[in-house]
Amino acid sequence: MLLLLLLLLPLAPLFLRPPGAGGAQTPNATSEGCQIIHPPWEGGIRYRGLTRDQVKAINFLPVDYEIEYVCRGEREVVGPKVRKCLANGSWTDMDTPSRCVNRTPHSERRAVYIGALFPMSGGWPGGQACQPAVEMALEDVNSRRDILPDYELKLIHHDSKCDPGQATKYLYELLYNDPIKIILMPGCSSVSTLVAEAARMWNLIVLSYGSSSPALSNRQRFPTFFRTHPSATLHNPTRVKLFEKWGWKKIATIQQTTEVFTSTLDDLEERVKEAGIEITFRQSFFSDPAVPVKNLKRQDARIIVGLFYETEARKVFCEVYKERLFGKKYVWFLIGWYADNWFKIYDPSINCTVDEMTEAVEGHITTEIVMLNPANTRSISNMTSQEFVEKLTKRLKRHPEETGGFQEAPLAYDAIWALALALNKTSGGGGRSGVRLEDFNYNNQTITDQIYRAMNSSSFEGVSGHVVFDASGSRMAWTLIEQLQGGSYKKIGYYDSTKDDLSWSKTDKWIGGSPPADQTLVIKTFRFLSQKLFISVSVLSSLGIVLAVVCLSFNIYNSHVRYIQNSQPNLNNLTAVGCSLALAAVFPLGLDGYHIGRSQFPFVCQARLWLLGLGFSLGYGSMFTKIWWVHTVFTKKEEKKEWRKTLEPWKLYATVGLLVGMDVLTLAIWQIVDPLHRTIETFAKEEPKEDIDVSILPQLEHCSSKKMNTWLGIFYGYKGLLLLLGIFLAYETKSVSTEKINDHRAVGMAIYNVAVLCLITAPVTMILSSQQDAAFAFASLAIVFSSYITLVVLFVPKMRRLITRGEWQSEAQDTMKTGSSTNNNEEEKSRLLEKENRELEKIIAEKEERVSELRHQLQSRQQLRSRRHPPTPPDPSGALPRGPPEPPDRLSCDGSRVHLLYK
Repeated sequence: MLLLLLLLLPLAPLFLRPPGAGGAQTPNATSEGCQIIHPPWEGGIRYRGLTRDQVKAINFLPVDYEIEYVCRGEREVVGPKVRKCLANGSWTDMDTPSRCVNRTPHSERRAVYIGALFPMSGGWPGGQACQPAVEMALEDVNSRRDILPDYELKLIHHDSKCDPGQATKYLYELLYNDPIKIILMPGCSSVSTLVAEAARMWNLIVLSYGSSSPALSNRQRFPTFFRTHPSATLHNPTRVKLFEKWGWKKIATIQQTTEVFTSTLDDLEERVKEAGIEITFRQSFFSDPAVPVKNLKRQDARIIVGLFYETEARKVFCEVYKERLFGKKYVWFLIGWYADNWFKIYDPSINCTVDEMTEAVEGHITTEIVMLNPANTRSISNMTSQEFVEKLTKRLKRHPEETGGFQEAPLAYDAIWALALALNKTSGGGGRSGVRLEDFNYNNQTITDQIYRAMNSSSFEGVSGHVVFDASGSRMAWTLIEQLQGGSYKKIGYYDSTKDDLSWSKTDKWIGGSPPADQTLVIKTFRFLSQKLFISVSVLSSLGIVLAVVCLSFNIYNSHVRYIQNSQPNLNNLTAVGCSLALAAVFPLGLDGYHIGRSQFPFVCQARLWLLGLGFSLGYGSMFTKIWWVHTVFTKKEEKKEWRKTLEPWKLYATVGLLVGMDVLTLAIWQIVDPLHRTIETFAKEEPKEDIDVSILPQLEHCSSKKMNTWLGIFYGYKGLLLLLGIFLAYETKSVSTEKINDHRAVGMAIYNVAVLCLITAPVTMILSSQQDAAFAFASLAIVFSSYITLVVLFVPKMRRLITRGEWQSEAQDTMKTGSSTNNNEEEKSRLLEKENRELEKIIAEKEERVSELRHQLQSRQQLRSRRHPPTPPDPSGALPRGPPEPPDRLSCDGSRVHLLYK
């Protein structure tokens, strides 16, 4: 008694309220609970936890308090047996009275027959648990005297094997064999489609407990169809919600080619499109999923929605194991109405072990309609959901996890209750007038219409939750989200699509520690120039610039020396400046995203172009001008003799200026019309060495423009012509000697080197443009070497001559030392004359030898003629005899002229 008082202490404020406090009391809403209810006639109420005296002392009972009606003797309760106090202060089912009536013997009740098709095997063997649940519901309904008191529901059933062909046979038997069935109850969607289309011709209501095909929601095609199993499209809002929760934008699907899954997938495609999610790959199969699974692997699918029956699910995941399409990189979404151990069931059609199947399915997500009331409140059958599960488990022959359709069993149980309540309303049960159910036949549409209206208005609390049908005859319900963790399913959340309410338990677990990406995470990485190579070439370029400055300084400082003056020092200065600019171009040529930002890249690109262009024009242009003048003057005939005596420097400078001006004009137009900018070259993806779900996407920065090839064609075109022409002119003037440009042979050698390096490097760098290190090495080293060779060939010999011969004096100093500047000039001429004399003496010696041979031949001929013809006497007229002139006696040389002397 003390324990009872302790339990009732929290309720004391409600129980001890004075009977008349607050005015007249009715069982309506109050802030204190529900007004106490008096028992029916010849019956009573069990007030749990309260004695009779305590009940007399109180007027209100607290919220969630339950009372139970009981009857005396052979009577039984008609109406609700249990009522519960609601939060609004009212009791449940107050519109239906509870009363005690005499029990009716079963022998006096008329039978009403139900034709059912239970799939005991096949794609979904849901009949294994649903048939016992239906039988249990029939027992509970038939034991109630307040529901169909004059009728008894009986079941006639067959095994459809979830096969439409098999179902057609049994449907024929149900329709054409007595007794008449008042309703049909198929299971699988494919079977329900067949039955529901035929039922309209027989004026039959169809009530399915396991059909989820969205196609069955078509009222025009299936006008008499109802189902306690929600449409499969109810899964899709949940899937889309999960895709959004985990940030997935790309998914793939694989489906069995049946109407239920095709229509479900069509609905999913519309929903994901509205959510901004893309179905990248859609695969289907009829019986063999091997090829579609391989295609998913080939297409790098990561988030995969699978729509197929349980038997096909085992085939799919056997192939998934073979293709390694599972693990931390992948997430599979499956239907939740498979048996809990579906992947462990022996299946002779696959060649994978249980361990392999368990490994392949680990971590997958299932979306399942809430088929068991999670609130565990009492239903219309006076059972809670847990009591139902316990009672059903005792009736099953196998463990629930090994029994197909165990999850759908509450739907089958509530389907019988929905049917019973609709028939009870149609027949006028509970004291109301109605039709006689035994008068039903397949031509009586009136009774069918009344059953349809009663079914359409159904609303009651079942073991699966609140049962209500929408306009298409489909059940409305919550969605349960589960994940396979360690070989067993764990609840991770619920989703109410009508309110867009996701209840998350935060118990999801991932193999990789977090949800995977919906595709291989692509990391963009830039390929930067090797810093060691850049620093090395930069050092060489810096030294080259120092060398160019030294050469330029040397040339300017010694510009008064005649030997330097005779080499056209101003053109050599331009060459040194051009080499400096070309060497300076190496620095921007090696700058990339490692050193500069995107906004600075266009300026670097322009710097590369201008430095190289002007450097080439100044360096090579000045050398080309020299060799061009030498060829023009010294390869002509007598009309150019006067040109050899005088050289006008402004013409040389004008030629260089023309070449530089052409470059400036071309570069300016290029920069204005189509400026260089930063472009990105993307390479093939690379897989990292580590086992991470990423791919490396290499990228390379380039300087480019829209018409890059056109501009390069123009630029390289006339530069190439200059190089080829320079090689030709250098070859033509290799034997020319002139004091006006005394280093033209060195210029020719420099032109050879520059032309060869440029003609090789330009195409090679274009080919190797995708290899930043190689392209930079070729281009920069060609610039460095050509500049070094030019500077060394042009300036080092001059330095050596001035150092070794001491020719450092100016023309005035040289006059003071020798007395006249003419002496040096005469001395040079004397050396040249001595050389020419030696050559002429050699020629004279060859001529004298030839003359001796001719004289000897002439004497021989005269002797031969004198023998044949005697001498002719002298002519009296004194004329000389005719004959050939005598040969010259000798050659003499005085100075530079050769005289022929005759005897």
